[in-house]
Amino acid sequence: MRRVRLWCAAAKAMAFLLLGGCAGTIATARADQNYSQQVFFENSLSPGNYFYSEGRASAPSTLRLIDGKLPVETATFVSAPNALELQWESKPEGGWSVAIRLYAWRNRTIEFPGNSLWIWLNSPEGMKAQALPKLALRDVEGNFTEPLAVSGFAPDLVAGQWTRIRLPLSAFRTASLHPFEPHRLNTLVFVQGAADSAPHTLFVDDIRIEDAPRNDHAPPAPTGVAAKGYERHIDITWQPVNDPDLAQYVIYRSVSGAAFEPIGVQRPGVNRFCDYTGNPHTTAAYRVTARTSTLRESPPSAVATASTHPMTDDELLTMVQEASFRYYWEADEPHSGMTRESTPGNDDIVAVGASGFGIMAIVVGADRGFITRRQAIDRLLRITSFLATADRYHGAWPHFLSGSTGRRLPVFGMYDNGADLVETSFLMEGLLTARQYFKSDGPAGHELYRRITALWEGMDWNWFRATPKRDALYWHWSPEYSFYIANRLTGWNEVMITYLEAIASPTHGIPAGDFYSGFAGEGVGTAYANHQAFYGIPLAVGGPGTGGPLFFTDYSFMGFDPRGRRDKYTDYFVNNRDQALINQAYCIRNPNHWKGYGADAWGLTAVDGPQGYVPYEPTKSLDDGTIAPTGAISAMAYTPQQSMAALLHFYRDLGAQVWSIYGFRDAFNLERNWYSGIAMGLNQAPMVVMIENSRTGLIWKNFMANPEIAPMLKAIGFRPDSTGTGD
Repeated sequence: MRRVRLWCAAAKAMAFLLLGGCAGTIATARADQNYSQQVFFENSLSPGNYFYSEGRASAPSTLRLIDGKLPVETATFVSAPNALELQWESKPEGGWSVAIRLYAWRNRTIEFPGNSLWIWLNSPEGMKAQALPKLALRDVEGNFTEPLAVSGFAPDLVAGQWTRIRLPLSAFRTASLHPFEPHRLNTLVFVQGAADSAPHTLFVDDIRIEDAPRNDHAPPAPTGVAAKGYERHIDITWQPVNDPDLAQYVIYRSVSGAAFEPIGVQRPGVNRFCDYTGNPHTTAAYRVTARTSTLRESPPSAVATASTHPMTDDELLTMVQEASFRYYWEADEPHSGMTRESTPGNDDIVAVGASGFGIMAIVVGADRGFITRRQAIDRLLRITSFLATADRYHGAWPHFLSGSTGRRLPVFGMYDNGADLVETSFLMEGLLTARQYFKSDGPAGHELYRRITALWEGMDWNWFRATPKRDALYWHWSPEYSFYIANRLTGWNEVMITYLEAIASPTHGIPAGDFYSGFAGEGVGTAYANHQAFYGIPLAVGGPGTGGPLFFTDYSFMGFDPRGRRDKYTDYFVNNRDQALINQAYCIRNPNHWKGYGADAWGLTAVDGPQGYVPYEPTKSLDDGTIAPTGAISAMAYTPQQSMAALLHFYRDLGAQVWSIYGFRDAFNLERNWYSGIAMGLNQAPMVVMIENSRTGLIWKNFMANPEIAPMLKAIGFRPDSTGTGD
């Protein structure tokens, strides 16, 4: 069974937070969780209408909607760059309602500790309190309240002036079968109020659940503001402000000497912002303030100025690598140095496999000069120290660990609470790469080599040949439930590296024949070979369909260099190239007729889309219009021209929505006007690494240089092949 099938059940309902502008997420220890326990709505990443809303009107009442969703207001706001617009006419015998949903990103705990719902309101023409709509609430279990008259908690609104209203959660009365749980709120439903037959417009912004402010003061001004220009965006950074009442940073911009205007906000714990100008010839000045939820604002920071400028393809590749690398360097879990599962996300959950990918990204960062080699070694020494004492079962780590304690976190359920062999193999792929790359860096490099070798030799791969037949590896083992999940690692997917490392192990290696009986599934009827052609492109290996999600061509091949070698089935460089070309050809053909697909807009792979996790692939049934930039860009080593065309399109044409401080956002869907607001540890590093493998082969060279690799490939039966050199 593919890992994507396992994830699907666990992640079906997941959606992601959307942040305005090019806002980034440099997470500190508590930033995401504090934010998630206070903010219900701040701004919309989707232009035009707000994806996480839906409304309906019953005649003769009217409600303005765009494709069934609330319009986005961009000229008047509290939290730049936008607010939500409610425009209605309430008439007798009619009705209307509109729901605004909470954005529930991966592993978000919905537990608002505050006692009141706070909403900023603005009426351009002014509005009597009696004309305001009613408001009902719904919790995560679907329990709901009676509609509450907002007029009882609001003054008359002065035309064009923002007013903050407070609605005590205790004022809402349960109307459902089971009690409404106010601290698990996930939907606001505005409902028709007084049927006065008059047109009304109301802007709504910066919705929070919190207690009354403890004191009303302005925070200190941010310091150390700097700006750096790239081709079509400018990065702004600053030093964090230490104030317990800090609610937002506000970023202001001035162009050509004009007045400074707010262009975006950033949450506490995040000290970077990206302003996507879209113009390669812009000079802009920036300053940053800090403010509370009551809009008490600090004095502005000092001004920083930068300019955009045209960049070559080579410079753009470096730009993408550096931005994606930042996810692993700046948003790491601070105690362990490991990679967080996602950000925004649960601050304490670190992902073992994504951390292996991050280690490879750190190697690229050191080689490219984004950081020094000593900085990289120091981070890796912290990671290996953490791993040496973290929960480990027969040498394998769990999928997820607590970054603060090193203890297992059973995120995917009670049975998946022990060893995860595949995630461990991704971690080891990164560790072995770093072991080779830094081995000559003096005493610190030697110590890192020793630590990684000890972790590598402590892996008991044989333990995971779970059945008496002992002809394959199994994914999971639990100290309480043993091999209950019983997921045999078989078939074309992302687990080739698991077999390669298990066979290469110097201490607990498995027989080379398990590569064929296990991974290729010989003798068990598993579809591994393909031998079909799609859109005129042959596919030697790929299971029964079109090859699956594109991450199958990344995860095992970030370290394992497939160029110029083949087993009895195929040359995997050629096979991966063909799978990527099929993916692109499918998007050109676009059988579902989704908006935006084409020769420079492709990349179907497993990500969280508009409705949660989906293993997207080039088939009509697993394609809903969602493209993941990591899909096309991480194929750079196989399809450099096609991948570069996608990179240029994503950055130059779609950048305002899909570019952030960590490079390209996780996914987007133009058909549904949806853009992911997160970065994921599994998806940013493949872009860093596979771009580098395309440019210099750096990660391939270092992983393959480990002394255990060549004998393993020979034992399996890999042999030279001149057709798949990548030239």
